[in-house]
Amino acid sequence: MKKLLLTLSSFLISIIVTAQETQAPEAVGLDQKIDQIFGDATGWFVNFIFYQIPFTDNIQIYWVLFPLILGAGFFTIYFKFINFTGIWTAIKVVRGKYEDIEKYGAKNLYGEEGIAAGIDMNKVDDLDKHLTDNKDEIVIDGDIADTIRDESSDGEVSHFQALTAALSATVGLGNIAGVAIAVSIGGAGATFWMIVAGLLGMASKFVECTLGVKYRDVGPDGTIFGGPMYYLNKGLKNKPLGKILAGAFAVMCIGGSFGGGNMFQVNQAVQLFENMTGGTESFLYGYRWVFGVIMSILVGIVIIGGIKSIAKVTDKIVPFMVVIYVGASLFVLIARYDMIGAAFSEIIEGAFAPVGIVGGAVGVLIQGFRRAAFSNEAGVGSASIAHSAVRTKYPASEGLVALLEPFIDTVLVCTMTALVLIITGNVDPSNASLNDAEAILLTSSAFESVISWFPYVLTVAVVLFAFSTQISWSYYGYQSWAYLFGRNKRTEYTYKIIFCLFVVVGASASLSSVIGFSDAMIFGMMVPNMIGIVLLAPKVKGELKKYMDAIKLKRDALQD
Repeated sequence: MKKLLLTLSSFLISIIVTAQETQAPEAVGLDQKIDQIFGDATGWFVNFIFYQIPFTDNIQIYWVLFPLILGAGFFTIYFKFINFTGIWTAIKVVRGKYEDIEKYGAKNLYGEEGIAAGIDMNKVDDLDKHLTDNKDEIVIDGDIADTIRDESSDGEVSHFQALTAALSATVGLGNIAGVAIAVSIGGAGATFWMIVAGLLGMASKFVECTLGVKYRDVGPDGTIFGGPMYYLNKGLKNKPLGKILAGAFAVMCIGGSFGGGNMFQVNQAVQLFENMTGGTESFLYGYRWVFGVIMSILVGIVIIGGIKSIAKVTDKIVPFMVVIYVGASLFVLIARYDMIGAAFSEIIEGAFAPVGIVGGAVGVLIQGFRRAAFSNEAGVGSASIAHSAVRTKYPASEGLVALLEPFIDTVLVCTMTALVLIITGNVDPSNASLNDAEAILLTSSAFESVISWFPYVLTVAVVLFAFSTQISWSYYGYQSWAYLFGRNKRTEYTYKIIFCLFVVVGASASLSSVIGFSDAMIFGMMVPNMIGIVLLAPKVKGELKKYMDAIKLKRDALQD
């Protein structure tokens, strides 16, 4: 089936390519006509989602920021600042510290009649051997231990793989281009509010990803189906409100996966690659479809295998990208160490300045919050789809892992970008009008002023960022597609073929209205998701207590 999909994808792509080569002048005109018609038909939705509420003569606020930030603030207080108190526990979970209780259950292991007595519980392999050797004797709740082991294996990926799969969809072009635009408009002070918004967003990620695991479905073959579609429907007890919210989320997630999660990514990557290889003199100029075909084939090969295949790629690409990017940022900071103090002073002063580029502290705050919300997507619900595939008995364990995502994406990567721009003197209001591709070049030049060869590394990083974002969003889109159209091979490969074809379209055409509409759909996902997670917050609190009690039971048993 994999070979059939690749063959069919290549055949359909070749048809598109041939049509573009033979009808290039007409195709451009047709693209523009389609884009205009599409824009006229969907403009009302885009304008609604990205409507800006006038605050002052110079400041306008996107209304979507209000539910995102207010929701994050509510969850922060409701869960007693879990975004701060839960970080160390989250790191332990990712490292596998509590793998035993997540696999077998804390009471089964450490209760009064636990099965782990007399063995070293710091060695999970010993526990596995103990259970295997004594499977005929160990009975828990009427089941033999070996059966319990099988029943506890729901999930397809590890905590680390789930985290990297979700990170690959958020750590990307926004961290490079979006931050450059944000500090150009809001000044250095926007960095402070970006960090604040990222910290608050950690609480939202915790809630939605806990729910993703709690209400997931497990297919007959062990395939996981999860995300807002399921917790909105099942969590709200299959009532009309839940069904409507789940359906609305699924539709918008599919649209977002084709546009912002696919076409926009490859379009920006090919533009940068073309610019870095000579612009109009580039060997790629006029042949962007070649880049699209290659990217499409690579994406197709990865996404055929589902979340397991995607996770095997992202758990290598994401750490590599983050380490390279953060490492380069640290190199710049060390090289200009004498300017770090001044940079932080500029950030703090700019965050609370009474007078600023766009109206003072409020305008700076809005730019910081906007960039953080648009970058880490906390509250949008998309990440819970990837996190729901984790192997665990305790939903809150993955919720804790998920709260690391906005920290890495916004507090770490976005802040590093901002600091490099500030220290190298690339914070200029004249750059506020740059598009994303131009903003990437601005960031590239900032690094180049200290590391002469870094633009080439950044070009590779951008391509990898785009690729990883595409494969993760293909999974988000497919999960929503399966929710609406059923779980079978026909619907699965139909979606994946369409997704691969859109890679070529994204590289070849400039469909701004289509991409704008899909971006609006991504943030439109926030509306049904935020309603649901606020209503289901008490369920999450119960799951958190259950998991923390399990950790305490293990800790107390080992101390004894």
